[in-house]
Amino acid sequence: MAIATTSPVSGEVLKAFDELSPEELEDKLARAAAAASSYRHTTIAQRADWLNSAADVLERDAGTVSELITTEIGKTLRSAADEVGKCVAALRFYAEHGAVFLSDVSRAGSAVGARLTYVTYQPLGVILAVMPWNFPLWQAMRFAAPALTAGNVGLLKHASNVPQTALYMEQLFREAGFPEDVFQTLLISSGTVERVLRDDRVKAATLTGSEPAGRSVAAIAGDEIKRVVLELGGSDPFIVMPSADIERAADVAVRARTLNNGQSCVNAKRFFIHTDIYDAFLAAFVTKMKALVVGDPIEPGTDIGPLATEAGREDVEAYVNDAVDKGATVLTGGKRIERPGWFYPPTVITDVTREMRMFGEEVFGPVAQVFPVSSLAEAVDLANEHPYGLGSNLWSEDEAERETFIRDIQSGMAFINGHTASYPEIPFGGIKRSGYGRELADVGMKEFMNAKTVWVGESASPETSSR
Repeated sequence: MAIATTSPVSGEVLKAFDELSPEELEDKLARAAAAASSYRHTTIAQRADWLNSAADVLERDAGTVSELITTEIGKTLRSAADEVGKCVAALRFYAEHGAVFLSDVSRAGSAVGARLTYVTYQPLGVILAVMPWNFPLWQAMRFAAPALTAGNVGLLKHASNVPQTALYMEQLFREAGFPEDVFQTLLISSGTVERVLRDDRVKAATLTGSEPAGRSVAAIAGDEIKRVVLELGGSDPFIVMPSADIERAADVAVRARTLNNGQSCVNAKRFFIHTDIYDAFLAAFVTKMKALVVGDPIEPGTDIGPLATEAGREDVEAYVNDAVDKGATVLTGGKRIERPGWFYPPTVITDVTREMRMFGEEVFGPVAQVFPVSSLAEAVDLANEHPYGLGSNLWSEDEAERETFIRDIQSGMAFINGHTASYPEIPFGGIKRSGYGRELADVGMKEFMNAKTVWVGESASPETSSR
């Protein structure tokens, strides 16, 4: 894929960029390594000042950056503004809490024959981040904010269709006062990632993206014995039980499925509804999905913009057509909108069976699969059949059902009476083929730190030292 901003609304290439030459890439790697050797010695208080300054700059630029995000990937301007605000909050969160997260942790020295033992957290150095396009600022920020707080240096290889957002990230941290080269954007193709990851100056990597991309990066990192965090997507279940507030659950279900035009790893994608309330929920859900306005994402009245890429829309169409050909029922949507750009309507499908591709794969667009279930146990069993295990959602007022769900659902995150989301304050990540490792909170920061054990013995007595 060319490194270019291509409008999802019109299909027009708006701005193209050249890939870094081998010599330019080598220069950036050398500068990153040099920056890492000095940046690790800056104080946490100084880093916090720079983080707050970055938050100030981003707040100042919020309108321009929101429009840029909308231009590059087609999300609504309202959604883009929310994303920018979330990034500001993350910068301020790590500025406030970084010192506590990085504090030494005392251990029981006497139990191991020491006067003092503790764990101290130290940065690894240069970290490579391979990021996707769907939240072009937030995905990169939820790596950058904790990594820079910890004293690491960042190299961002962003998706090829969001080069301007990627370059803004580098500009943001420089303008905020961070030392030059502490955060750099690499305009390179996916084929160049292996060279960067195998470079001895790069100590670890994080990737959010497709399962094939994750397998590739994990294999390279394993061969090089380098740490890696992987977030590879999901097909989150959304379970609604009879005790739930059906109207509220339906409202949130629509948001959970159509967030970011349906292009989020933590979108709810499979809806398991108890048979006692199935008809009522389905009627409300379909009505609300039909009411969404599809149009130009820059317009304030638009609820759903275009999909980000032409290939992405073709993938969604292929999943829906496969399901329909095999007997699924489309209650709304299901056909591309005939207009310029890569628009696809909110779609609700029932009668999905295991023979259909969408049953066991991730549909990255505003397509909801709805299943009737006779019990929570049946819903959990069906949900757990899927190879992904990122987030999960239960709607229930029954405490026993909540406890069962938390215990039995195979996911990295369990949300009750809400939909899966990422916040700086809590860890984010999955299990199974959704990847491993965690982002955000203190846990995500420490993924790329050396938890160094320190053991201090008793000092020599005066009599011993004089001999």
